[in-house]
Amino acid sequence: MDLLERRAPTSSICPSDAAREAYEGDDEGWRALMEPARRAAWRLVAAGKVEVTQAGRPVAESEARGPLRIRRAGR
Repeated sequence: MDLLERRAPTSSICPSDAAREAYEGDDEGWRALMEPARRAAWRLVAAGKVEVTQAGRPVAESEARGPLRIRRAGR
């Protein structure tokens, strides 16, 4: 949520942005945090705080395949 709050209200982030932010290193170790970042995004969806999108449209977890974006809910 902190990443979204630092961006314009209409902006979105990639789960990799969150993984990179959480990883404290300068190599590719953030990649191991991609799945936890995606799981966190789905928890935020369940809490009504964000939407996960593909091609600019909200997508359900069961339908999501490939690259995702995360944006504030209610846009």
